[in-house]
Amino acid sequence: MYINQTTPSNYQCSILNSKKMTFLHQRFVLSCLLMFTCSQVLPVSSRGPIYKPPSVERLTDRFHSTPVDGKMTTFFGASHIHMKSNGSYADIVLDKTSGSGLVSKYRYHHGFFSVAIKIPTGDTSGVVLAFYMSNADVFPHNHDEIDFELLGHVKRRQWVLQTNIYGNGSVKTGREEKFYLWFDPTQEFHQYSMLWNTHHIVFLADNIPIREVIHNQASSSLYPSKPMSLYTTIWDGSKWATHGGKYPVNYRYAPFVASLGELKAEGCLTPKTNSTSIDSCSKSPTFLSSDPVEGDEYIKLTSQQTVGLKWARSKHMFYSYCKDTSRYKVLPAECKA
Repeated sequence: MYINQTTPSNYQCSILNSKKMTFLHQRFVLSCLLMFTCSQVLPVSSRGPIYKPPSVERLTDRFHSTPVDGKMTTFFGASHIHMKSNGSYADIVLDKTSGSGLVSKYRYHHGFFSVAIKIPTGDTSGVVLAFYMSNADVFPHNHDEIDFELLGHVKRRQWVLQTNIYGNGSVKTGREEKFYLWFDPTQEFHQYSMLWNTHHIVFLADNIPIREVIHNQASSSLYPSKPMSLYTTIWDGSKWATHGGKYPVNYRYAPFVASLGELKAEGCLTPKTNSTSIDSCSKSPTFLSSDPVEGDEYIKLTSQQTVGLKWARSKHMFYSYCKDTSRYKVLPAECKA
């Protein structure tokens, strides 16, 4: 049968129309997939997709902000600390001569502690910005800590958020977990918060729970149990902070300035003594109880917070000591609980 090669036959037109419809259908399906994906994933960074966080309760709204200079005083590097907005905000600075830091005027046993931080931009490899609680000054051999540490990196948006806890001097057995952030911490202020009571410790970033340490028999040996002071510091962590010290601080980019504000520190107040007793707890003027996080609503995470916790850990956590079998031949007891 002869077919004119210049004029399509009815059969050929049918084939072409079928292929065209298939192509249009595929484009439609692809567009739908892209629309769905874009609704779930924000612009890509050097670390891969940055996922949109779920909605959670704003725990920080339950507590009053206080001026930084109202509850904090100089820890070290006084010349590198600059109070702003009548003491409501502070800049802490690291340069080649010194880092700097603030410490609370009070010691706390349990409570809610939060601060909004804006982190230095540019090449920040080796720079460490810490917001933490500790009593190492009083108990040097068996101290407790609850730590947020923001670890600087070479490229923009590569700050790493590390959490850790020590209980009764368990420094040699670190309980680190590391996260990539779903926001750029250098462009605006973001909130980093710690909830600590007899039931659990919760780390939150912008009110999203990223880690929960439940107080039970398996975790009792590492669970912080003594009153602690609140600290915020910026310092040179060249020896370990960036890929095990591979990229030290480059002081050509100094000074490194971190801005702090919206401080919330509400807990059981204790005198700065060597006593481990909490019988002398005094209440904050803004709370009826000496322990503002002892109520039923602070015993466990809400359903929304649980969703947020699972989201943060599945999407952004990239290291947990509980999965580090090269470091721990036998995993700590709490990892199996």
